[in-house]
Amino acid sequence: MRRDPATTAQPEAGPNTRSAAARGNDDFINLGEIIAVLLEYKWLILAIGTFAVLVGGVVAFVSTPIYRADALVQVEDKKSAKGGLAALRDVEAVLGDTTSVAAELEILRSRMILGRVVDRLNLTVQAQPVRAPIFGAAFARRYAGLEPAPPMFGLSSYAWGGERIRVERFEVPEGMLGMPFLLQVGQDGGLALHDEEGGFVLDARVGESVSANGVSLFLSELVARPGTKFMLTRQSQQQAISQLRERFEARERGSSRVRGSGVIELALHGDDRAALVTELNEILNAYVRQNVEYRSAEAESTLAFLEAQLPELKGQLDTAEAAYNEYRQSRGSVDLTLETQSVLRSVVEADNEIVALQQKREELRQRFTSEHPQVIALDAQISRLRNRRASFEGNVSRLPETQQVALQLRRDVEVATALYTNLLNSAQQLRVARAGTVGDVRVIDSAVTAQFPVAPRKALILLLSGVLGLLGALGTVWGIRALRVVVEDPQTIERELALPVYATVPASKAEEGIERRILRGRGGKGELLAIVNPDDDAMESLRSLRTTLHFALLGAESGSVLITGPAPGVGKSFVTKNLGAVLAQAGKRVIIVDADLRKGHINKAFGVPRGLGVSDYIMGKATLEVIVKPTAVENLHMVTTGLIPPNPSELLMHPQFANMLAALEDRCDVLLVDAPPILAVSDAAIIGRMVGATLLVARAGRHPIRELEQAVKRFEHGGAAVKGFVFNGFDTRRQRHRFGYEGYHYQYKYKS
Repeated sequence: MRRDPATTAQPEAGPNTRSAAARGNDDFINLGEIIAVLLEYKWLILAIGTFAVLVGGVVAFVSTPIYRADALVQVEDKKSAKGGLAALRDVEAVLGDTTSVAAELEILRSRMILGRVVDRLNLTVQAQPVRAPIFGAAFARRYAGLEPAPPMFGLSSYAWGGERIRVERFEVPEGMLGMPFLLQVGQDGGLALHDEEGGFVLDARVGESVSANGVSLFLSELVARPGTKFMLTRQSQQQAISQLRERFEARERGSSRVRGSGVIELALHGDDRAALVTELNEILNAYVRQNVEYRSAEAESTLAFLEAQLPELKGQLDTAEAAYNEYRQSRGSVDLTLETQSVLRSVVEADNEIVALQQKREELRQRFTSEHPQVIALDAQISRLRNRRASFEGNVSRLPETQQVALQLRRDVEVATALYTNLLNSAQQLRVARAGTVGDVRVIDSAVTAQFPVAPRKALILLLSGVLGLLGALGTVWGIRALRVVVEDPQTIERELALPVYATVPASKAEEGIERRILRGRGGKGELLAIVNPDDDAMESLRSLRTTLHFALLGAESGSVLITGPAPGVGKSFVTKNLGAVLAQAGKRVIIVDADLRKGHINKAFGVPRGLGVSDYIMGKATLEVIVKPTAVENLHMVTTGLIPPNPSELLMHPQFANMLAALEDRCDVLLVDAPPILAVSDAAIIGRMVGATLLVARAGRHPIRELEQAVKRFEHGGAAVKGFVFNGFDTRRQRHRFGYEGYHYQYKYKS
């Protein structure tokens, strides 16, 4: 690698080689580099972020608000006493006959409940006013007038708020279920119904039932302006139930520690606050009604079984009492001993339980087979009770014969009495349940709708849109930087092209202001950065270039320097005119030749008219004394382009142009020649063969390294050599970047 003395004198241009530690730092994220890139693209980031927030605001404005209505229902967690044997708690424990909340949740979501709601509220018919696209629904929601809103933007066929419609009946053929129909209000209050293809179906009026073409329609209310359109749709019951189920939620309320609370929370979502309360209350009513109806039907079934058993048990009780009384009369008054009474109680309890379980088994056999788990459990318990009773029989056999007979007869009386009494009480309870006064559920909280919508969350939408906009902006910047693989550091040029960078010129905001004033025609004589702001950082860099220019001319046959660039807009003219000024301020005799015969404009910076110049001298229309014009800077003269020719390349190849450069070199210490970009036209390659040194001006963040390499090759192919580079527009806030190659294309046109 070559080390250039000019770059070593400049603090902003680093050395030609780097230490191992510096190379190692490339593997880490450079915060300063990131901040510099963000500052460079701050307006793009701000624009994308603002646009994203605006889009989020529009989405939040037009989004339909979704409300939530909720209610509470309690499901009693108790034994099913309606089964006919409320006194037998041990049997119920075996059967597990308790109310299941999970089952109740499924019942709430079933077609049985939701279908009743759909039929009662006529949810199979949907009637909505036709709104204007995008913003129509948003404007209609915010209208609070009692009468229909006037049309906006002259769109009278759309509904803008305040419209009401109630369809009592809308019947269509089965093939038209789900098909939208268009209902338009006429000027005289009449209504015209059309199908989705615009075909006429029927005429109607509010309060009149009409039928035509297989369609039947009856409207009880309609408030709308003439010309307003409504969309009518008749769905199947299954479709309406599915839509209602999608908006409906049911879950058991309770914490993770407390389960089985028996309280069910119901919720319904939708965009109509008033309709939500009506629909959810109807779900509650349908659920409570079916629960009572189910309990009444269950009681009716069990009661029929019990009423069939009561006469038989009454007969058994009468027979047992008669036998016991007859035995006592025949034997005299027979008193049972304490031991016999104890055995009697045990036998009676066992017999009562066995008989009760057998009756329960018969009741279950009406619904289940003998292999059902509940029936098998009853059989096992009956078997255990029979074994227990058999042990009591052994105790009875040891009693005197008189006591044995009295005990057996007394046992029959008590067993029959207990069974008959229990069944009689159960039958009375079931008669009450059958009357519909008993249910397992009760409504704790009726339906109520929240004041504010639960969705969309507008603040969250705006926040997310801002975050997504920021991420999108950063992604865009990353994409631009990834695609625009350009040279940002002078060391890249020295490393890749093995050519020295004689000066690194920082970007100058003062120069940008001067250029704008000159282009607007407001720049005066001496409007030059070297004069109006000599302490600018860019001028300090050009002074260092003045010092090192001697090295660029070593071994050259002439003292002239060509300054050009790979492409337009890199600042070659800025470097030429200000370098000439600082050389003149140092006491050098300097002549600047504006050889850009297509778009030359250096004369504007010095306030010198174009007049006669290079083209005029070559064509023999002016002498050297005439074309060399003084400037406001002492020791600095310039030669303007003169008349813009139609064939600049051919004119520069004329021997007279080379003679002019040689003659001008004899009149000055340094001759600076400004030429067009080398990649745009071939003029610079022609001039390069006639000067002592060629300097290429490269702009930071503008060129891929392959573009600079191509520019150097153009000079080599033309028989000239590039001595080095001037790196212009360097951003001192940014650290070095690593880039690659991207394609480029320029146009360089004649200026009339």
